[in-house]
Amino acid sequence: MPMPSLPALRSRADDRTPVSGRSARIALASLAVAGGLAACGQNNEYAAPPPPKVTVSQPVQQDVTRYYEATGNAASVNSIDLVARVQGFVQAISYTDGQFVKKDTSLFTIEPEPYKLKVDAAKASVTSAQATLLVKQQDFARQEDLLKRQVSAQVTYDQALAARDSAQADVQSAQANEQQAEINYGYTDVTAPFDGVVTARQVSIGQLVGATTPTTLATLVQLDPIWVNFNASERDVLEVRAALQKQGLTTGSLLGTTVEVGVQTDEGYPHVGKLDYVAPDVDASTGTLAARAILDNPKRTLLPGMFLRIRIPGKAHPALLVPDVAIGSDQGGRYVLVVNKDNVVEQRKVEPGQLVGDLRVIEQGLGKDDRVVVGGIMQAIPGQKVDPVPSTVAAAK
Repeated sequence: MPMPSLPALRSRADDRTPVSGRSARIALASLAVAGGLAACGQNNEYAAPPPPKVTVSQPVQQDVTRYYEATGNAASVNSIDLVARVQGFVQAISYTDGQFVKKDTSLFTIEPEPYKLKVDAAKASVTSAQATLLVKQQDFARQEDLLKRQVSAQVTYDQALAARDSAQADVQSAQANEQQAEINYGYTDVTAPFDGVVTARQVSIGQLVGATTPTTLATLVQLDPIWVNFNASERDVLEVRAALQKQGLTTGSLLGTTVEVGVQTDEGYPHVGKLDYVAPDVDASTGTLAARAILDNPKRTLLPGMFLRIRIPGKAHPALLVPDVAIGSDQGGRYVLVVNKDNVVEQRKVEPGQLVGDLRVIEQGLGKDDRVVVGGIMQAIPGQKVDPVPSTVAAAK
């Protein structure tokens, strides 16, 4: 309020007033000022600020497909070292390092000429043995006939029989040597046993390989199909087994279940395969159960050793969802802020589930009619009143 006008305390005329008179006037003026200030203070009352506005929304109710989520690694279905199984000098390398090759493609040639000569020599030995057997067979036939006519002695017959059997054994031995020579000759051409990518060569042309021990030439890795290995916790295993028992199913019925996979840079899980193995026991050291999926990988997008995100879809079930940003955490766990009927903020402990879009499934701790703070969260302090502004959260897609 405006201050009342005060007379001048001092003037030129007052300069001539006695000191005692001036003191009295000053005192009166001071009392007037104090009275004016007291009169102004009578209308100043403290007004509390209005409660802060926060945005609230009830949880979204919709059917959600429950997913088992895990992480794992890709692994090749087949990966072998190409080894020199015969001794010799590398004569040719018929691929480019890192090249994708088809089954039976020739990759390395180890000088074949010495082994081809051994094949020819073995074949000649077979022919010679067969000729000897023919002579021995004919001699045996004559001795058998003479013995029947009692013209030849038994000892002569026995000798002819032994010679024939020995010749037959020689033929079989020569044929086995021929087969072994053919096998060794085949080893001079190292081919791909399956489709895959060949790693960088470990030898050079002209290098002696297989001299004392088998020499690794390169490694062949199969990329299509590819395995995905992951582990399930013991708790997850118990939950899955309980769900299967309710349906009258066994763990074996899980084989063939759809498995969705994504790499770190993927949006979602674009790669789809089938569960093809579940370990029969839980690893006591880790408390996990090993499992594996197999995926087609025609473009060789997934590589062995890659870190992968994995999820296995289950059955759809009704669920409550809230925006993921509405969930906080402290030493006691995860929580959301709700506004009660008196518009007072409460901190509610919850058990969050999987993420669906931008919404998080709430497994426990929240009711369908609860008003959850989804906006202005920093203004919502547990135990204090707020001005809730209702809103609607769109369902997750």
